Amino acid sequence: MATRMKLKLKTVFVLYFMVSLLGLVYALMQLGQRCDCTEHDRTISRLRGELHHVKEQMRKLEVTKQPQKQPAKSSLPTIFVITPTYARLVQKAELTRLSQTFLHVPQLHWIVVEDSPHKTQLVTDLLFKSGLTYTHLHMPTAKDRKLQEGDPSWLKPRGVEQRNEGLRWLREDRRAQPGGDNQQGVVYFADDDNTYSLKIFEEMRNTQRVSVWPVGLVGGMKYEKPVVEGGKVVRFHTGWRPSRPFPMDMAGFAVSLKLVLANPEACFDGEAPMGFLESSFLQGLVTMDELEPKADNCTKVLVWHTRTEKPKMKREEALQAQGLGSDPAVEV
Repeated sequence: MATRMKLKLKTVFVLYFMVSLLGLVYALMQLGQRCDCTEHDRTISRLRGELHHVKEQMRKLEVTKQPQKQPAKSSLPTIFVITPTYARLVQKAELTRLSQTFLHVPQLHWIVVEDSPHKTQLVTDLLFKSGLTYTHLHMPTAKDRKLQEGDPSWLKPRGVEQRNEGLRWLREDRRAQPGGDNQQGVVYFADDDNTYSLKIFEEMRNTQRVSVWPVGLVGGMKYEKPVVEGGKVVRFHTGWRPSRPFPMDMAGFAVSLKLVLANPEACFDGEAPMGFLESSFLQGLVTMDELEPKADNCTKVLVWHTRTEKPKMKREEALQAQGLGSDPAVEV
């Protein structure tokens, strides 16, 4: 790159010098003064030769420094990421962080489903500016299934209606797409507050049925994970009810799009007992013997079940009581 820049600067200088010289000769001739242009002609001839040489060098450099062609993005299976989200103080921060992770993942389609009776302006604007391929949906959670202020997060399953809405849209959209490639891809459920290594997306991209891997900082443990012996999942390392059909976190598996489309009734059961939400979806799709262990036979943690601390707003509330609160027009 530095060599090419030097060559270009040299070319500009040479051209400038030639034009200036020719201009001077022309001015002298116009004034009627005698001008012995023999030396000038020699100089111009020499500069022309040098310019030709520089152009040849630049042409050769262009040929030899051609970047290696990358495989066309369309040749990669698409990763369809379904993310449920809901309005709260940290929502924009969470979605911003997640979207900027996804920007580094080729051939990704983000399906964002708001827990809302309508699409909000905040999420609409964020997605529009994200630079990602996305679909924006909304589906409110039924009142009797909503967590109330002060309820522990495990009391009721969250994101059920939103994940199912994402699946519904995906099935309808794929049916409407012509050609045989409409079933190529993988479906992943990514909550907006988790942390994802870019490598996890390449691990899941060629899922045949259901691929699995460890999840860090979940279930009151350093990690939960499938235990692999002889290349097969034989049990799960988990601290709570390991007898569940699939004792995994939502972030710990991906499903082939073809499998999702072939099983149109597969969905998440909002009435499933605590901890059985993932199992309610996977039971009709796969057996333990068919699971595909990723992340070096499930020995590497590439996704973490992180949670953003709920901001404390005591000072904000005190200022609001005095009429001095933050400007509500400033979007946070």
